Amino acid sequence: MAEQVERRLTTILAIDVAEYDRLMRADEDGTLALLTACRAILDALIAEHRGRIANTAGDSVLAEFPSLAEGLSCSLAIQEAIAKHNEPLSLGRQMRFRIGLHLGDVLIKDGDLFGDAVNIAARLQALPEPGGICVSAAVREHVGTRLSVAFTDAGAQQVKNIAEPLHVFRIAALGPVHATGPLAALPLPDKPSVAVLPFTNMSGDPEQEFFADGIAEDVITALSRYPSLFVIAQLLLHLQGLRR
Repeated sequence: MAEQVERRLTTILAIDVAEYDRLMRADEDGTLALLTACRAILDALIAEHRGRIANTAGDSVLAEFPSLAEGLSCSLAIQEAIAKHNEPLSLGRQMRFRIGLHLGDVLIKDGDLFGDAVNIAARLQALPEPGGICVSAAVREHVGTRLSVAFTDAGAQQVKNIAEPLHVFRIAALGPVHATGPLAALPLPDKPSVAVLPFTNMSGDPEQEFFADGIAEDVITALSRYPSLFVIAQLLLHLQGLRR
């Protein structure tokens, strides 16, 4: 009998510990205890955002979410919670995570995720600075206006074992971070910046919310065509979509 394999579109979160080898060399027992505490935070937040952990290996976690909004909210919540957890610790003992988020088709076998989309999420996870989040162009294009997310266009990044460069967007980390890694060296653009805020539906008709959101997205798209401008996507009240 052939083994059952499912294919579906899903939001994939890949996360691991930055400088894990250094932490282990310095204090194996302490690092393991800290990882256990941080994993408890991660597991709880993933479950809270209706996510499912598909695989774990050492310091890494692979999870999927039924909606992009939940996956993005969870990514931000994880970095905020870990930053707070790190506050009492000295800088050299802090455990910080890198996160990659992608939206794509996956194969599911025995609960585990397979396919090119998983590889892309893993490559994205290796790009941000410790405490940071990198997302694919697919995530950037599909994100709604209900979350407070400021994207920085990091351009095309050539990554291992993927033929075509990935168009990567970076999200500012919530906790204190230190600039390391291939994307950290990218400077802010030396050109005018513009933020597009959501339009307010003044009609009183809830069905017009989608129309208002569409106008904001059209403005963002139009402004993005001008290379002389640095466009920041929807800036809403930050944790409004994260805290229940």
